Amino acid sequence: MWDKGSDLASWIDRWAGHQPDALAIEFEESRTSYRELSLRIADVAAWLHDRGVGPGDRVAWLGTNDPASICLLLACSRLGAIFLPLNSRLVVSEHQWILQDAEPQVLIAEEMFFDHAQEAVQNNIVHLLDELTGIENASTSPRVGRPSDAILLAYTSGTTGTPKGALLTQSALASNAVNSAHAHDLTPKDRILTFLPLFHVGGLNIQTLPALMTGASVLLHRAFDPGEWLKDVERWQPTWSLFVPATLNAVASHPQFEKTELSSLKGLMAGSSTIPEAATRPFFERGIPVGQVYGATETSPTAIVMRIDQAHARPTSCGKPATLCEVRIVNDDGADVSPGSTGELWVRGPNILSEYWRNPEATSASITDGWFHTGDVGHADSDGWIYIDDRKKDVVISGGENIYPAELENILAESPLFAESTVVGMPDDRWGEIPVVVAVAAGDTQPSSADVLDLFAGRLATFKHPKRVVWVEALPRNVMGKILKHEVRELLNDNEVVD
Repeated sequence: MWDKGSDLASWIDRWAGHQPDALAIEFEESRTSYRELSLRIADVAAWLHDRGVGPGDRVAWLGTNDPASICLLLACSRLGAIFLPLNSRLVVSEHQWILQDAEPQVLIAEEMFFDHAQEAVQNNIVHLLDELTGIENASTSPRVGRPSDAILLAYTSGTTGTPKGALLTQSALASNAVNSAHAHDLTPKDRILTFLPLFHVGGLNIQTLPALMTGASVLLHRAFDPGEWLKDVERWQPTWSLFVPATLNAVASHPQFEKTELSSLKGLMAGSSTIPEAATRPFFERGIPVGQVYGATETSPTAIVMRIDQAHARPTSCGKPATLCEVRIVNDDGADVSPGSTGELWVRGPNILSEYWRNPEATSASITDGWFHTGDVGHADSDGWIYIDDRKKDVVISGGENIYPAELENILAESPLFAESTVVGMPDDRWGEIPVVVAVAAGDTQPSSADVLDLFAGRLATFKHPKRVVWVEALPRNVMGKILKHEVRELLNDNEVVD
């Protein structure tokens, strides 16, 4: 499948040979062909080499979506170096922790983040993005990258505390591209509209990088704007785009949604968290199927896929194992459970992380005989379709019964009472834990607790019903739209609980 002497950038070089003038990336006012992208990657690799970057060195990037981040990743692949994309929404102290842990050789920052970056590292490794755009007289870099080399150091979102750096090899990203190409049936004729942040494996690896490795075209938005997305669907006519639940809801509720021509889309993909049926329904009603990609930072992330040809019949399933993946659902003893029974999802395949950066204890705890422990609870039906029930750590154990918040959240998502909502466990003297709704009201007046709790009558077993409601101004989320449940639990200490 892949020459052992090849790096990821060689995929772009080969497309530059086959279709040199084909569009690779469109961004704002610029259009980059595959020939130009190949030459650009070589220039950036030479620039990095001139600054002492070699095999195993880390190259950090701090900025919004920009083709430069893609060029940096692929330039690192030529050098055998490791690309470290930084979440541009973190504060200085959070970046300081990551940078002290990763110890990059070079940090490239957009101008708006330059002072921030210098404060975070407090040394002379920071360079402005403008230096890359004006490369002159760079030497030729050695081409030493190999499939087994680490290429991406992606820090987890920190939903459970201190972030961990998942280390992914070039082979893992190539394998993920194969999984994605099969999930989407990607060809060079496809056109991908990307707006999710490229510093996250979802925005980078579910569609964007696989599209470029398949010879397709990418329209890159600097950030998400539902109105701009709708305009560019009509103007640019993409075939695919990637969403999370919050962005699905934002587009579906936009005043131009019903008026916009969407016929160029083969479909949409959604990921990052459990996908409520209520979020995908407006698109199905417009004839746009919404598939799903399940995975984690540690799986590159494409591990389970729901292709669009099956999505309408099973809107709550995340699908079946991706082409190069195996999935097990196991109990607490690591034994496979029977169809219909819940357990933790384990994933094995060439796309999973090699290790956690400088954290052998976390690596050992998360991987057993090549199987990555996802921490997610799910089940499979008798036909092998997989359903995510919840995060293992988010399960509420009330009176000895397991309650999966996602089951309650799907019901909340269907109600017009909320702008946003979630369910977490709260300590209780009688039951050990009870499920609590934490929500933002849709209107100026908060509904009564009884109105909320009535939503579950006849829908779920009584023991699963939430026992309390907490109203807040906003729910904390990470950059992919995932609700940070550890921060939600902290909100319970600061807000009135309504019985």
